[in-house]
Amino acid sequence: MEQLLHYVWKHKIFPLSALQTTSGQPVEVIDPGLPNINAGPDFFNAKLKIDGTLWVGNVEVHTRASDWLLHRHDRDKAYDNVILHVVGESNCDVYRTNGELIPQMVLACPETVSRRYEELRQTEIYPPCYSILASLPKLTVHSWLSALQVERFGQKARAISCRLERCNHHWEDVFFITLARNFGFGLNGDAFEAWANRLPFRAVDKHRDSLLQVEAFFLGQAGLLEEDSAGMDDYYLKLQKEFRYLQHKFGLAAPMSVEQWRFLRLRPDNFPHVRLAQLAKLYHKERALFSRVMEAETPEAVKKILAADTSVYWEEHFNFRKVSPRREKRVGDGALNLIAINTVIPFLYAYGMHKADDALCDRATRFLESLKAENNHVTRLWDGAGLPVSTAADSQALLQLQKEYCDKKDCLCCRFGYEYLRRR
Repeated sequence: MEQLLHYVWKHKIFPLSALQTTSGQPVEVIDPGLPNINAGPDFFNAKLKIDGTLWVGNVEVHTRASDWLLHRHDRDKAYDNVILHVVGESNCDVYRTNGELIPQMVLACPETVSRRYEELRQTEIYPPCYSILASLPKLTVHSWLSALQVERFGQKARAISCRLERCNHHWEDVFFITLARNFGFGLNGDAFEAWANRLPFRAVDKHRDSLLQVEAFFLGQAGLLEEDSAGMDDYYLKLQKEFRYLQHKFGLAAPMSVEQWRFLRLRPDNFPHVRLAQLAKLYHKERALFSRVMEAETPEAVKKILAADTSVYWEEHFNFRKVSPRREKRVGDGALNLIAINTVIPFLYAYGMHKADDALCDRATRFLESLKAENNHVTRLWDGAGLPVSTAADSQALLQLQKEYCDKKDCLCCRFGYEYLRRR
């Protein structure tokens, strides 16, 4: 109920009758104020006329007036500048810490808004606002998707900042760790990130000229060279021997447990062995991967840089025991699109913010708008509900919408939910 009262106050969805305090003083809402997402009153800098006097200050919203006491606002000086207490039910008076009475107003939620809000919350159909999507103005859809895209950029930039803190602000390392995570393509994403965080990059750099040694580092730290060597081929034995030498030379941490990797229902081309071999070849080949990608002017140029293949051995193996018909195992175009969307573009945006370089941020947006939309259950769901999903910008915005609003039933903060509630 309180969330709905917040919504009604924020959008000034007031009853047709005149507003007044519980003591009968007329209330005119000039500006409901700015929503506060942190500790303190719910709305800052509201402008109200109470009994003809202009007040500027904060507004607090509660389901019942007694919640003021329950939350101990009567003892908190941060609430002394509240000029109006908005409630659904007035069951007591409320006071500032100095004993002054605070004006209080009962706000009734319009019946149509309340009913449609319950429809959104209770429906089993997703998305719950499906019935209005096809009829929404294009400008409404575009503006909300654009805002969601910026929101997602910001969220991913914060995740990159957290990785930078852990990696002493080494952009090349953080880029590779994020790239590795996205080489897991969902199912093995966590395992790939855990693996990349264990890599001793400066040690690997000393042996970067040798693809065999890079593979030994990568597969060894992944725990994939810990199997019993009985029945294994010469290449496995060579990698295992090399890894033991590197372990001793650099005092490496214990490898991952092989149980952390998932193989069930994976296509063989997505086996961790193959993806790690591709990453090893990429690391061996590209000495300044992050810098080169940041300088690329088109998505095609990015994909050309990241289009890694493998060493010869992996052209006829999916793992050390599974032989495959001989063919080049290069990262496919669909996979490169996903890597560009989930690694390169967020880094362009984050690095642009870090450098205060609008050109990089604009390039991130341009790349996103030029790539095809992702094809997953979320994009198919929204497309089926009547919302066209054409570009990666659309699909990324809808993934943000699903994750941060629909899955949390936060329809009151969603523009589509707002449009649903205001329809009669």
